[in-house]
Amino acid sequence: MEALDVLLNRVSQARLQDPAPSAAQRDILFRAALRAPDHGYLRPWRFLCVEGEARQRLGELYAAALLRKNPEAAPEALAKARAMPLRAPLLVVVIAKVQKHPKVPEEEQLLSAGCAAHGILLAAHAQGLGAIWRTGEMAHDRCVAEGLGLAANERIVGFLYLGSVEGERRNAPQLDPVDFVSNW
Repeated sequence: MEALDVLLNRVSQARLQDPAPSAAQRDILFRAALRAPDHGYLRPWRFLCVEGEARQRLGELYAAALLRKNPEAAPEALAKARAMPLRAPLLVVVIAKVQKHPKVPEEEQLLSAGCAAHGILLAAHAQGLGAIWRTGEMAHDRCVAEGLGLAANERIVGFLYLGSVEGERRNAPQLDPVDFVSNW
C-alpha cells in the first residue's frame, strides 16, 4: 500500500475478529511505533500485548476497578466491563514512560507515546488489518494501571484493539482541510 494512501485513508475499525496479527505483522507494527518523534531519545513508551486468556483476566481487572469505584455496580455493568477486552483478538496497551528531563516536558513524552500508538494504527491499516484506539475510564483508572504492572511514572495512553475486519471495511470520512487550517 502506498504511504499517502495509508495516511489519507486509515480509519478506525471497531468490528474485529480472529485471526490476530501474525508475528511478522506485529514486528512491523512495533517497528512503526518506534519511529515516533522522540525528543532527547528518551523512548518514552512501552507496549503490553493482551491476547488469548489474558483478555479474560483483563476483563476481570476492569470489573474489579468498577467495583472499587462503585461497590453497588449492577451485574450488567460488570458483565459489560468483563466483555470489553473480548472485542478483538489482540489488545496492545500503549504506555507512556514519563521521565524527568530538563528539556523534554511530560506532555511532550505523552505525545510521543501517542505518536507511537498512531504508528501502530497506520502500520495495521497498511497491512490490511483492522484496528481501533480506545481509552475510556479504564485507561485512567489506577487499579487497572497497578493490575497491569505500571510503575508510578507510567500512564496508559490507550488500548489498541487489533484483528481482522469483521464484515464490511469502513471508509474514512472525507474532511476538507480548509475547515481546519488558517493563516496567522
